[in-house]
Formats: sequence, C-alpha cells, structure tokens
Amino acid sequence: MKKWLRTCALALAFVASVAQAEDLLQIYREAQKQDPAIAAARSQWEATQERVPQARAGLLPQVSAQGQANANYYDAQFNTNPKSTVSQNYGFGSLVFSASQPLYRPQNVVVLEQAREQVTQSDFTLGIAQQDLIIRTTVAYFDVLLAEFNVELAEQQKIAVSEQLAQAKRNFEVGTATITDTNEAQAKYDQIIATEIQARNDLDRRRSALAAIIGKAPRNLKRIGRGFDPPLPDPNNLDYWVARALRENLNVLFAQSNYEIASLEVDRARAGHLPTLDLVASASALTNSGTTVGDIGGNSRSGLLGIVVNVPIYTGGFVNSRVRETISLQDRARADLETAKRTAVTNAQDGFSGVNSAAAGVKAFEQAVASAEVALQSNILGQEVGIRTNLDVLNVQQNVYSTRRDLANAYFQYMLAVLRLKSAIGNLTEQDLEDLNRRLNG
Repeated sequence: MKKWLRTCALALAFVASVAQAEDLLQIYREAQKQDPAIAAARSQWEATQERVPQARAGLLPQVSAQGQANANYYDAQFNTNPKSTVSQNYGFGSLVFSASQPLYRPQNVVVLEQAREQVTQSDFTLGIAQQDLIIRTTVAYFDVLLAEFNVELAEQQKIAVSEQLAQAKRNFEVGTATITDTNEAQAKYDQIIATEIQARNDLDRRRSALAAIIGKAPRNLKRIGRGFDPPLPDPNNLDYWVARALRENLNVLFAQSNYEIASLEVDRARAGHLPTLDLVASASALTNSGTTVGDIGGNSRSGLLGIVVNVPIYTGGFVNSRVRETISLQDRARADLETAKRTAVTNAQDGFSGVNSAAAGVKAFEQAVASAEVALQSNILGQEVGIRTNLDVLNVQQNVYSTRRDLANAYFQYMLAVLRLKSAIGNLTEQDLEDLNRRLNG
C-alpha cells in the first residue's frame, strides 16, 4: 500500500511539473518582451521613421518671428560754457516676420530620397534582429535541454559505477578480486563524480544564458517529443533555395538598400556644384517713444518679397573632394552587397544540406533509441531469470540515456537547420516556432 501511495505521489509531482513547464513559444514571447537587443532594435526602427519628416522639412517653408522691446536711458554732459546736461528716457520695440520657401535645392531633394530609403532599410534591420532573436532563443532553449540530459546521464552513470565499486569491494572481501580492481572502480567513480559536477555547472551556465534573454530564471522546459517524421525541404532542390536567398535574404536586402543610399550620397555631393533658389519674404514693424536727443517718437512698417539665388563658384575644392569620397564609399557598398550575396548563398547551402543530414540523423538515432530500449528490456528479463546481473542492467540503462541524449541533439540540429534555412531566405517568423513547438511535450 505504501509503495502504491509513493508511486501515486511521484506521478502527481510529475504531472504538476509538466503543467508548470514552459514551452519554446512561451520562452520566445518572454524574450520578445524582455530581450534588450530586440528592444534596442525596435527603438532604432522607431527613431529611423523620423528621417522622412526631417528631410521633408528641407523642402517646406520656414517661417520665424522675432520681437524686441527695450527701455533706454540716456544721460550725457557736455563741456560747454555753461555746461549742459541731456537726460532722456525712451522706449523702442520691433516685430519682424520672415519666411522662405526653397524653390530649387537639389541636395534637399536627394536627402529626402535617402531618408525614404533609410526607412525601408530599417524594416530589414528590424527583421534581421527578430530572426536573430528566434535563433538565439531556440539555441538557448535546446542548450538547456541538452545540458539536462547530460546531468541525467551523469547521474545514471554514477549509479552504475557505484554498483561496480560496491561489487568490487565485495569481491575483494571474499577474495575473488584484487585491491587493484577496487582501486580502478574507485577511480572510475571519482571521475564520474567530477563529470556530474561539470555537467551541473554547464546546466547552470546554459540556464543563465537563457535567463539573459528572457530576463528571468526559466522554469522547467518542455522536452522534444519523439516519433515524428522530419520533413525534408520543400522543394528538395538546392537551386530553388539559393535563388530565393539571393532575392529575399534580409542581409542582402539591407546591403542593396545601403548601396542605394550610397549612390544617392554621390548625387548629393555632386549637387554641391549647383545653384540654389529660394523665395523669401519678410514684414517688420518698429515703434519708439523718443531718441537720445528728443521726445519725438514714431512708428514704421516695411515689407519685402524677393528671390535669393546662391551660385557656388569656388569652395576651396571641398565639393570635388566630397564627390571623390562618396564614390569610394559607393564602391565599398557595392563590395558589401556582393559579400552579403555570397554569404546568403553559403547560408542557404548550409541550411539545405543541414536539414537533409539532420533529418537522416533523427531517423538513425530514433532507431538507435528503439534498439537500446529493446536491449534494456532483454537485460531486465535476463536479470529476472538469473542470466544478467543488476550491473548489466545499469550499464544498458546508461546506453539508453546516452542514445536518448543523442536523439535529442539530433532533433535540435534538425530544428535549428530548418530555422537557419528559413532565415537564409528571409522568411523566418514566429509561425515557424509554433510549428516546432508542436514537437515538444512535457
């Protein structure tokens, strides 16, 4: 009865642990809210949206007003015969309105085009940060799971080695083994203890790495479900994925946009040779209650409407130097674009081959786990009929844990390859995480 109650308690504890476990999608949504890198990317995106209204302001009217009011005191003595003194208090006020409207400013037009391109580029930058968050979160999540498997494997090895050490001691006591056997078993046990400590430290580091992304210590994580058939890329054709990467990879689109901005900067620099034309207007009103020599005051009003032309004749060579500089920067942007394209092709190739090889690895390790579990059942039956020892069973159990860990790693490699292939074509979204999340169970 007590054994039955203990089993029920363990089962209830397991169910409670599963109910509290967090899955991959929950962890990712926490990362969306708490990760400082994605928060910085969003803030940068919001800031970049202001580039267009700032640039457009250079093509719109500029209006200003200036007012002035002064109280003046004047006191003077003159060395005349007799001496004379002049003291005068008077006021002065003015109000001036001025306005200008650019009629022809080619540099400002280019700046507006650049701003629009920068806003488009900011979408690519934010998309890259979002894809990076998905991959970083997934890697950190599965790193924790694999570290947990390593701890469990070390614990299982410790149990087996403990049994080996106890058996060696018993054999030495009855004279069927030497002290060397006992010492070797002790050394192996000590080594396993060190391995377990290392595995637990690694688990702590992995959990800390995940906590740095989600802003808190993660609870129990749901593990990878078994028994699914990992689909291959659709279509399973490398040329298709490479072509899409060249067209849709976000880093390629960012580099293309950067090249367009650099080309516009060349146009902007060359526009430094061109004249500018502005429409200007002003209106002013002046009033005073006197002057330094009398109490005669007055009011006046004036207005102005005209055109201002500015023709650059010689700027000390600045404009020509600026043009040469921007052309060199344009060449660099072109080279960066080519680098981005080559990197995208490499990533697409790696992702494509990674999905195919990882899918084969999953199937192989699933078969290995099935074989290890059959071997374990056979050894358990052999122990019951007396042809296998408890140590034999423990050793086979180690192999089961080891192959399960390898299967979990194969799952991880497959899922990560899928994400990286999607990232290579700029198509990695939260929906892909939802699809992976269905592979998890408690």
